This record gives sequence, structure tokens and C-alpha cells, in this order.
Amino acid sequence: MIDIKLIRENPDFVKENIKKKFQDEKLPLVDEVRDLDEKYRAAKQHGDDLRAERNRVSKQIGALMREGKKEDAESCKQRVKDVDKELETLEVEENNMQEEIRKRMLVIPQIIDPSVPIGKDDSENVELQKFGEPVVPDFEIPYHTDIMESLDGLDLDSARETTGNGFYYLMGDVARLHSSILSYARDFMINEGFTYFVPPFMIHGNVVNGVMSFTEMQNMMYKIEGEDLYLIGTSEHSMVGRFIGETLKKENLPYTLTSYSPCFRKEVGAHGIEERGLYRVHQFEKQEMVVVCEPEDSAMWYDRLWNISVKFFRSLDIPVRTIECCSGDLADLKVKSCDVEAWSPRQKKYFEVGSCSNLGDAQARRLGIRIKGEKGNYFAHTLNNTVVAPPRMLIAFFENNLQRDGSVKIPEPLQPYMGGQKVLVPKDKKKNMF
Repeated sequence: MIDIKLIRENPDFVKENIKKKFQDEKLPLVDEVRDLDEKYRAAKQHGDDLRAERNRVSKQIGALMREGKKEDAESCKQRVKDVDKELETLEVEENNMQEEIRKRMLVIPQIIDPSVPIGKDDSENVELQKFGEPVVPDFEIPYHTDIMESLDGLDLDSARETTGNGFYYLMGDVARLHSSILSYARDFMINEGFTYFVPPFMIHGNVVNGVMSFTEMQNMMYKIEGEDLYLIGTSEHSMVGRFIGETLKKENLPYTLTSYSPCFRKEVGAHGIEERGLYRVHQFEKQEMVVVCEPEDSAMWYDRLWNISVKFFRSLDIPVRTIECCSGDLADLKVKSCDVEAWSPRQKKYFEVGSCSNLGDAQARRLGIRIKGEKGNYFAHTLNNTVVAPPRMLIAFFENNLQRDGSVKIPEPLQPYMGGQKVLVPKDKKKNMF
């Protein structure tokens, strides 16, 4: 949510930003907000004038009574009652106008960073940099579900029976590998100086409205029936919500947090054949990073966060690249965002495994997260980034570590978490080992 002063003082700038995001249907909102804001401020001024009149008239009543001017005193009393009644009506109107303004302000997109490339959708995102050499082996790489099933590590059929499509059972060494990756990610982030959290996995509706747009909420969040509670789609939701309504001490900034959670997402929309299996699911686990910082530091933290993701994947010998999201692909609350994509030897292309976002003061403004400064209070900036999100990351892991005989190498950093195992062996080859 942007500062309403920007709409008052520079509506054309706000409209131009909307155009850059190819959301022309939202252009009328700017003028609607300006009109409502003028009426609201006029009503508020009228209310202030009425309160001043009420105070002045109220003080006259006692003096008139002492002077024996009962008729004048009664007239003043009636005026006070009339003012109270008018104020009561006016306050309802003010609250209604405030609500109407807020509804529109929540839909007007955040001002994007000047460096963001202009484009209509993700097809116009821009490759920034590649890290590691993408390799295509001289043997065929099966689809990731086939690799995992060969290791006796995946059961999709039973999950469909118990829960439905988009769910899964991980088993044996594959389940252990999944947990090992998350444990390694936890320790990796602690070594980067971040404080580790396990947050609530459900949040109230006011927190949901504070951390994401209405469209995102509709497409992502599962609501608990009969409760003001939503299952989180990422731990960023509850981690940023942790600061709701707080005024933070400048000397305590930045807050650098890393959090583990399961994530629950509707994943509304049609998806292609390459998104079956474990690519797009309704439940997964993730290690996240969240930063709450001074406004002038958010650009620096944005660069540091996506570099940490690259460093994590490269520590496991997985080639990655970064893709800058164009204006039309940015969610409404984001100032700037990039995706980290991992190399798929099977597809001979990269695919998304994480996303880094600078949200400026959008979430802080919605949630009332301020910093106590020397010259007054101001809104903090918030950022988030994926460290790792298996099981999708497992796709990149298996494809990049698969060997000709069907076994899968375990990179050195993960071996301690796997009890010293260096390789996963297909179930049919295990039988021949004994």
C-alpha cells in the first residue's frame, strides 16, 4: 500500500506506475481515492470545527446559569445535543469514507523500482546471470517421479486416495534426503548470521491482508472453516506478521530471520505436463529468509538475499541462474523481485526453485510496522527470499546428481545429515547387493 500523500501530490506518477504494470483497469482508482480523500478531509475538518464549537458552547452554559439566563443556557444545551448528533452522523460517514479509501488503496500497486524491466508477463522477464556450468549427460534422464520411485521413495497413488491430487508420500532414503536438505539449509542460514525460527503455521485474516494482495490470497490461501485463521503459504506470512503494530528501535535493526515451515497453497490455474509430479503441489516444506530493515538498506539486503540462495545451490553443485521479474510479473506489493532457477538436464533448461522480493514499505504500511527515529517514526522495509523449497528442489537435485547406473550421488555437505551415505541406490540394484 503506497503513501496516500503520493496520490494527493503526484497522481500522474501513480497512474504511470499502474500503466507500467499493465493494469489500466486500476487507473480510475487514483481519481476515486483523491475524491474520497478530499471529502474525508473536509468532513474531518468540519468535525473538528463542531467539536471546538461544542467545547466553547459547553463552557458558556455554567456562566449563563450563574447569571440567571436559564433560557439562553437551555438554548446552549440544545445546541450541544445537536452538535453531538451531527458528530455521530459525521463520524459514521468518516469511517465509511476511510474504509472506501483503504479498499482502493489496497488494490493500487506498489511503486516499482526504476531498475525493473517493463514487460507484460513472465515471458518478458530478463536473465541476469548464470552460476555453474549446465551439463547434459550422455544418458537419458527419466522424469523425476520415475527416479524417486526407482529409489522406493515416492508414493503418489496412495496420496491421491487419502488426500487427492497435488499431495504425495515421501519414503525411505528420499524422505530422509528431503529432511536432510532442510536441516542443511537451516544450518547454512544460521552460519550466514540469521536467527532461526519455527513460526505458527496459521495466521489471522488481518495478517493475511497485511502481507499479500487480495488476488494472491484468493489464489493461494486455505481458510479454516468457522475460524479467523488461514494456513500459511510461506513462513514469510507469519514472520512478517510477528511485527504487526510494533514500533521498532532503530538500534535493533536489521532483523535477519530464517524460518522453517510447511506451506499450503491452492495453486489455482491450469498447469502443463512438466508441472505434474512434485513440481506444483498443495503442500510442501520450505526454509525461508526474512529481513526487516531501514528503508535505505533494503536494496543492499535484496542483493545479499538472492546471492545467499545462489551460494546455497552452488554448495550442492547445482547450476542456477537469476531472472529479474518484469513489471507485469511483479505482485502488487513488490518493489523488485527476481527468481532463482535451477538447471534441469532432462529438459535442457532452467526452472524456478525460489524467489527473492523487496516489498519496500508495503507490508509495513499495511501492518503498522514502524521504526522509531530521531525525527519521528517511519515505516520499515521488508524483504523475503527462499533458501530452499523441497520437494521441488528435489527435482533439480535428482536430475543433476543422477548417474548412468540409476544411482544418485549425495553431495558432501549433505552426507553428515544422511548418516554418512554417499549414494542412493535403486531398489532393484539393492536386491543384487545382498
